[in-house]
Amino acid sequence: MSTIAEVTAADAEGIAAVFAPYVTDSVFTFETTPPTAAEWRAKIRERTWPFLVLAEEGEILGYALAAPWRPKSAYRYSVETTIYLAPRAAGRGHGRRLLDELLKQCAEAGARQAIAVIVDSGHPASRNLHRAAGFTDAGVLRRVGFKQDRWLDTLLMQRELG
Repeated sequence: MSTIAEVTAADAEGIAAVFAPYVTDSVFTFETTPPTAAEWRAKIRERTWPFLVLAEEGEILGYALAAPWRPKSAYRYSVETTIYLAPRAAGRGHGRRLLDELLKQCAEAGARQAIAVIVDSGHPASRNLHRAAGFTDAGVLRRVGFKQDRWLDTLLMQRELG
């Protein structure tokens, strides 16, 4: 049985393990060097919005976090959401549970807008997950990232909270 919980520093290694293959083997993120567990611990310490982990039998299978959308004060009620699952956790409803809980906690913490920035890689899973969770398309930024020898677009999706 999987559980969703607030992140702790002890989760950093598991989060790093989930995210690293997305950095090195895909275009799903524009990161080009996987963050270390120490870097994840720093992110965990510095968080200002919800950061959740999905675990099963003590193994981290995924995570979802919210971060400030932009640093300017007028954006203080808007968050950018991020969600990643280990491949073995995909297709089992975990992503939806994790994203729904993140959005609920963001609303409870005072967020009014959630924004997802999704690399348009041709793989629809993230877009479909966000649409199922109530996000709508807000725009496309064309050819803004270059990774694995190709230019990539990002799709902006948005959902009102609270």
